[in-house]
Formats: sequence, structure tokens, C-alpha cells
Amino acid sequence: MVEKFKTFDNYRVFRYELAGRPLVVETGKVAGLANGSALVHYGETTVLCCATASAAPREGIDFLPLSVDYDEKMYAVGKIPGGFLKREGKPSEKAILAGRVIDRPIRPLFPKDLRNDISLLLTIMSVDPDCAPEITAMIGASIALSISDIPWNGPIGGVQMGIVDGKFVVNPTDEQAKASTLQLTVAGSAEKVVMIEAGAKEVSDDDMYEAIMIAHEEIKGIVAFINQIVAEIGKPKFSYPSGELDHDMFDEIFAYCEAAVMEALDTDDKNIRDAKMQPIMDDIVAKYEEKYPDIKVVLPELIYKIQKKIVRRWLLVDKKRVDGRRMDEIRPLAAEVGVLPRVHGSGLFTRGQTQVLTIATLGTLGEAQKLDGLDDEDTKRYMHQYNMPGYSTGEAKALRSPGRREIGHGALAERSLIPVLPSEEEFPYAIRLVSEVVSSNGSTSQGSVCGSTLALMDAGVPIKAPVAGISCGLITAEDGSWDTMIDIQGLEDFYGDMDFKVAGTHKGITSIQMDLKIDGLTPEIIKQALVTTHQGRDEIIDKILLAAIPEPRKEVSKYAPKMYTMHINPDKIRLVIGKGGETIQKITADTGAKIDINDDGTVYVAAVNTEAADKAKAIIEAICFEPEEGKTYEGVVTRIIPIGAFVEFAPGKEGLVHISKLQNKRTEKVEDVVNVGDTVRVKFLGIDEKGRMNLSMRDAE
Repeated sequence: MVEKFKTFDNYRVFRYELAGRPLVVETGKVAGLANGSALVHYGETTVLCCATASAAPREGIDFLPLSVDYDEKMYAVGKIPGGFLKREGKPSEKAILAGRVIDRPIRPLFPKDLRNDISLLLTIMSVDPDCAPEITAMIGASIALSISDIPWNGPIGGVQMGIVDGKFVVNPTDEQAKASTLQLTVAGSAEKVVMIEAGAKEVSDDDMYEAIMIAHEEIKGIVAFINQIVAEIGKPKFSYPSGELDHDMFDEIFAYCEAAVMEALDTDDKNIRDAKMQPIMDDIVAKYEEKYPDIKVVLPELIYKIQKKIVRRWLLVDKKRVDGRRMDEIRPLAAEVGVLPRVHGSGLFTRGQTQVLTIATLGTLGEAQKLDGLDDEDTKRYMHQYNMPGYSTGEAKALRSPGRREIGHGALAERSLIPVLPSEEEFPYAIRLVSEVVSSNGSTSQGSVCGSTLALMDAGVPIKAPVAGISCGLITAEDGSWDTMIDIQGLEDFYGDMDFKVAGTHKGITSIQMDLKIDGLTPEIIKQALVTTHQGRDEIIDKILLAAIPEPRKEVSKYAPKMYTMHINPDKIRLVIGKGGETIQKITADTGAKIDINDDGTVYVAAVNTEAADKAKAIIEAICFEPEEGKTYEGVVTRIIPIGAFVEFAPGKEGLVHISKLQNKRTEKVEDVVNVGDTVRVKFLGIDEKGRMNLSMRDAE
């Protein structure tokens, strides 16, 4: 006899209503060997969230070894994975981006001296399109960490925000999200906002701020719900050996080298700064190696903390920036288009020592990227990719495939330009942008946004408005005071508390991404960051981008494919394609054109020159030609028989002019009126019972 399933002794169920839909958390049912786990259901979306920590810290590192993996399972949406193996492979781009969105609010809340390996695995097991799995996973990650014995200063909550018909919507449904002018994700604690990620259709600063504040109010309820779970089943946090530097050693070495490091940092040239720092580091090793035998091991962290202390003191107390700028001053800017001669479009954007060269390539819509994921999007017409080779920072690194950071920066720049792109009907091209970071000293992702605008306009893409991106930094003091600075460079990013990136047009915001190193932002800081970045992007658009290229080029490059859009009767699609694709392949072979056909009868014809495109278009028109009864056409006599003449009045379309309809009087012999090769005017009379096309020269007169 099979015994019915018995719940475990520690099995618990917790319920909460979020944006009108049930949020149900099950603990103690599965994954009992993880430090903390929860099976989280939001509507019919289900995510298994597991937090695990190593028993001992990792030796010889000066950072928290945290990994956040967002694991999409195709069975969650009833799909079998593509490819030969028929199993999930490497994470999709969307999965990587979702993992980054969850990582960013969680990471700053771990103790700074924790060195144990931490793994957060978020497995997407069922997807309800109306209940975002990303938000379910974020809340589940917070629950798993909060109830575990892993030291963490949470919990946090997260929601998505939309604007539909002018109204703010919390966690919009799939239908609402498609109609929304805002795609905003906010994470926060009960007191502060910890993470902001947004894509928007030129949303105003005021609307963006209000959406963030509405989201935070909703988050407070989620955090209170998680605290109730922790109060009932939370484990005591484990103790761990601190990974902090020896304070006495730090104080001694800081006093010894403070003046030298200050002098080395006081320049706007990264190369000079690095060159000056090297002898200082060599001197520290030589002087203290005997007293502190592990000085070489801890030197990178030691130098980092020495520089951080100096830079933060300059910013907070002296209002001094490393390169001498005011807090509201942007680095020197420059822009250039048409940098590469044979590509379809290119733009070089320079901000201080950060340089990004972006290249645009136009292709047929059939070259759009094919997607295999958990949502209903299966192709992507506009693609942006970001590369940052070692030489951009002066490092000798081998070239490798893009990592999570490169994918994230590329996606941010891509999202920033989507709202200003023309529709397929206006501009029937697939568009690929590649941003090559050729020099990096901070804010390369926003340099990619500016480079993208330049490359698109140079390629002749009729964007609705230029888009610029700029970052805002933050420095905070223990007494609660703070200050922001625009256009942060590398050191200010490393040693500051925030990188608040905003891209947009004059009209409004198109994207936001916020990275934090502290426990959150107050409303006042958020509002100041929005004001600061708006002023900055206006300056870049007017003084730099539009000065380099005032408007998109009127025509695409002579090296880009020439594209025609035409519409045919959907019933004729099979004729154009032909048996086994024979007809369309022949058209391509004869003309050199590429042809894409949609199910609605829209046909896209692309070729390297206008003549080839015209030829392909004419062939398709001939195949799909349907003569209109009573209409007059011009044709050529192809052959003569005793009872009349055959006339080709459209490519591949031939009809018979009966001898009685050659002229307005009796005709004894067809050759008395026409001969093969003559050009004549005919009227189409219709199709007879045998399927023949009947024509009349007499009625055409």
C-alpha cells in the first residue's frame, strides 16, 4: 500500500497579496540542505530560490565571492529546447540581465568583510505571463537569504512599474506591459531604494520619480511580509572570520605614504597616475616586507583602501575631484562620424579618457536575431553589442567571449535607443550596433549610448531624436551628509557610493541603471540625480552630438543594402516561394537580392544596388499580377494562330485577342492587322470557363 505524502515537520506556507495577485511562499518542502530555500508562487509563476554558503571563507581574496544565477527552464512555458541536445545550454541574454538586476540590490547588503562563497540559484519552474518571474525570483532570493543563517542585512523587496493610459500600474500584466510607456524595476529596503532599472519612452523626470516612490511604498509591505516569515522560521546568522585588513597595519602604512599617494592621484591622466603609483607600491613592499610578511598578498587591497580614503575625503570635505573638475562639470567632450570608410555608419564619442567607437550595420529583416526564451518574443530586429578589450584599460588580457558585464552594458545601451528607432514600416532594416570601447576611464556604457546615436544618424537611420547618456555619482558621510557629482570617472566609480546612469532625449528618459555600494538612497538623492543627469544629457546633445551631425543622413550608405517594401495578396505567397522554395531561390540567384516575406503579404526586397532590387521587385509583381476586368494594358504580340493573336500584357501573363476583336471591322486574316513583336493596347475582358484570359484590341480603342 502506497502511503500518502506527508508534509515535513518544518513545512510552512505564507501568503501575501501583491498588486491584486496572490504571493505564496512555501518553506521546508524542498531543498532542505540549502542554507535557506523557498518555493515562491506569484499567480501561476513558480521559482525555487536557494541560498547556499561555504563552510569556510575563501583564502587570498579581498572581495565577496557571490554568484547569482537566474536559471530559465524551458518546461516552465511548455517548450522543448532547440538544438541537437534538446536541453538548456548557456543562459540567455535575458537570463543574464535578470540575474544582474537581482544581484545589484542584494550585494551591497552583505557584510564588507565576509569572504565565504555565497551562491544564489533561482530556478524558473513555471511562468505566468501576467506575473513576472524576475520579480518573483528577486523576492524569493530575499526570503531565502533572510531565513538562512547567512549574514545579510536584508530583507529587500522588488516590484515593476508601468504607465498605462497615463496611470501608474504596479506589476503590470503582460497586456499592460506591452501598452506601457515605462518598464521600471525598483528594489528597496523598508527605509531606502536600493536598485533602479528602467526602460522608458521618453518619460519625464517627474513621472519617473513618482513611479519610483509608488514602487517603494509597495516594497515596504513586501519587506514587512518577509520580516514576519523571518520572525517565525529565521535561523541565527553564523559567525565568520573577518576578511578585513589589520587596522594597525593600515593606519601605519597610510601615515607613511599618504602624501605620496595624494600627489600621484592629483592628475586627470590615468596613465600618469598609474605610473606614479607603481614606485610607491614598490617602496611599501621594501619597507614593510620584514614586519608584515604577507604585505605582497594584501597590497592590492591595501592600496585600494588608501586611495579610497583620500578620494572620499577630497570629495566630502574639500569638494575636490581627482581631475580638478567642479562637482557639476563634465569632462572634455568630442564626437566624430564617418570614422570608418566602408561600414554603413560609425561614430566616435570621447569623454575625457573614455572613448567608444560604435559601428552600425544594416541588414534585411531576415537577419534579425532569433530568440529562444521564456516569453513570446522570438526575434529581435535591433541589436547592440558592447566589447571592452584589455588594451582599453592598459591591461594585457587575452580576448575572450563577452562576460555578464559586457552583456549588461550592451543591453543598457540597446534599451536606451529603442524608443527613438523608426518602425519596420518606416525603415525595413535589421540594425546591429557594436560599441568598441577603445579607451576606458569610467562611464563606458553611457559613452556607448552617445556613440550609438552618432552611428545610427551616420547610417541614415531616421531616429526620432538624439539620445545621450550620463552618470551621476554619490559620496556619503557617516553623519548622513552627501553630495552628488556628474560624469564620474574610474576612481570616483571605484571609491564612490553610486553610479546612477540615465539616458534620454531632451523630452524625457529612455533608460536608467543604478549601481550602489551603500544600503540605499533617500528620495532627496534620487531627485537630485535625475535633475543632474537631465542637465548633463541636454548639454551633450546640443553641444556635441548635434554639432557632429545635425540630423540623420538622407540616404543609407552606398555599401548598405537597398530595401523595398511591397505588399502582395497573402494567397500569392506560395506562388512567390514556389515548390520547396524553388521560385524564390531562382529570383535570388538571378538578381542577387534577398527576399523576406511575412504571413500578412508584406515583402521586403534587399539588394546591394537599386537595379537588382528593381529587377527582383518586378519579378514578384509579375508573379502576383492579377489583371483587372475592363482595364487597358499595353502588351506585345507573342504568336499568331488562325483565330487570333496571343498578347503578353504583363510578365508571364498572356491572353488571346480573338480575330473578331482585332479591329472595328471584319478581319479576313490576323496578319493583316498585327505581326509577332508588335506592341499593342488591349482591354482585359475576363477569364472564360476554360481559364483563358480574353483580350480585345477593338475595345481598347
